[in-house]
Amino acid sequence: MRGKKMKKLMVLLISFSMVIVLTACNSDKETSEEQTDSNGKTKMTVFMPESDTVDLETNSFTKFAEEEFGINFQFETTSMDGAAAKERRQISLASGDYPDVYFLTEWVDQFKANDLLKYGKQGVLIPLNDLIEEHAPNLQKVLEEHEEFRKITVAPDGNIYGIPQLEECFHCTWPNKMWINTDWLEKLDLSIPETHEEFKNVLTAFNEQDPNGNGKSDEIPLSGSIALPQHSIIPFLMNGFIYDDVDSKLMVQDGKVEFVANKVEWKEGLTYIRSLYEEGLIDPGAFTQNQDAYLQLGNNTEMLLGAATSIHPWEFTNNENQYAYDPLTPLKGPHGQYASYYYPVVQGATFAITNKASEEAQIKAIKLLDYMFTEEGSTRAHFGVEGEDWIKPEEGDVAINEEVEPNLKQLHSDEPTNNAWGASAQYYQTREYRDGWVQAEDIYTDEGFERRLQEATYLYEGKEPDELFPFWAIWYPENVQDELATLETNILDNVEQSSVQFITGELSIEDDWDDYVAGLESLGVGRYVEINQEAYNQYLEAN
Repeated sequence: MRGKKMKKLMVLLISFSMVIVLTACNSDKETSEEQTDSNGKTKMTVFMPESDTVDLETNSFTKFAEEEFGINFQFETTSMDGAAAKERRQISLASGDYPDVYFLTEWVDQFKANDLLKYGKQGVLIPLNDLIEEHAPNLQKVLEEHEEFRKITVAPDGNIYGIPQLEECFHCTWPNKMWINTDWLEKLDLSIPETHEEFKNVLTAFNEQDPNGNGKSDEIPLSGSIALPQHSIIPFLMNGFIYDDVDSKLMVQDGKVEFVANKVEWKEGLTYIRSLYEEGLIDPGAFTQNQDAYLQLGNNTEMLLGAATSIHPWEFTNNENQYAYDPLTPLKGPHGQYASYYYPVVQGATFAITNKASEEAQIKAIKLLDYMFTEEGSTRAHFGVEGEDWIKPEEGDVAINEEVEPNLKQLHSDEPTNNAWGASAQYYQTREYRDGWVQAEDIYTDEGFERRLQEATYLYEGKEPDELFPFWAIWYPENVQDELATLETNILDNVEQSSVQFITGELSIEDDWDDYVAGLESLGVGRYVEINQEAYNQYLEAN
């Protein structure tokens, strides 16, 4: 009896096992079918910001990539608004309803270094090392030949969890520029200022001698905004007193990391800027106004603005007024002549593959990215179609760097062509590649704008200190990330707010300085420096 029961049980187990196997086979078949469309193309869900001038579904680069790489894109789009894009990405990750692949735009939103370590450890973002080695020879070569890009990309555990855009924008490398109204200089017979004292004298003349000629005392000698870090008036003016690393307020001397915003030279810089404000030479709106207000000021038909801080003039004037402004060379101060430096490749990732992607989707995604890491692919993905969006250089064309051979000439059509992914595809734009873009030789035209920025940046190039704190390539250990984030927020917010208060007179530089320094100590500035020193030492040892 027992034997019959055992025999019956064995039959049932075998039958049940066969059901499981058949079910699994059917499941695999269904999964396989779900991974491809009726034409055999691999389905790939892609999260990507979409601008008003691009329709990703009908975009010709989308169609090109689908045919070339056998992909059926299923886009999950967000706007180009940074806050909204970041929130949408974070919600998708938190809910578990995330895509196969992320193609992001650095200046809109991207994975930060800490995000990559977090989601990589969780298994949400897969390591790309093997995929790159086996299927991405162009990207592999870039990682081998571009040392700084490699440092930014490879995590401390040796894995690559995402790829940033290699966008070596020359004019972005020194973003804190000063633009001065040279029409006014000419009208008042003034020389271009070279020192802080000369700059103050020029602003005084702008304030008192009616350079716009309307018979009113309505000129605003100097302004900025709080919209972007490069709009702040402080870094440009501070850099003659002490080097202002805008993002960290750290400097390096003989391998030692130091905090700058509690030093006597910082106090001297604030004293100088305070003197400008006291004499009515700085617009109070420089510390309160947003981008729209800044543009409204710069675009005023009465021509009100004498000097302004920004990475380029279009940020504070995008009408005919812009042609009145030329870049000012960094001022020679009592302790140096510096320009704030920023390696333009931002640490983190705009491209990442998740564990939702099938093996085929992973391979095809990395192959597509690898295509973008060629000049041909970068041009096709970012600019569009030859003959419609760009052409090869013609005889007489001059590159924006006149010492290199031109490589492409962008066409400016009245209507968007929807032929490219634009900023979401800026993956291989080295300094050499960008230097070869053809631009009109008249820098005071829209067609010559990039050349204008190139020539402006030559005035800043090389004026950073010999030793820099490489905040753009530092990977912090997981056990200090939360602590550092709190320290950094509290300390840098305090420096920004206190600096404005010292300049506007809400705080007295003479009476309140010691309390300010003590306040920074209580916020943990010593620990902030210590963490960064340890990270810097590890950076040096690893490289």
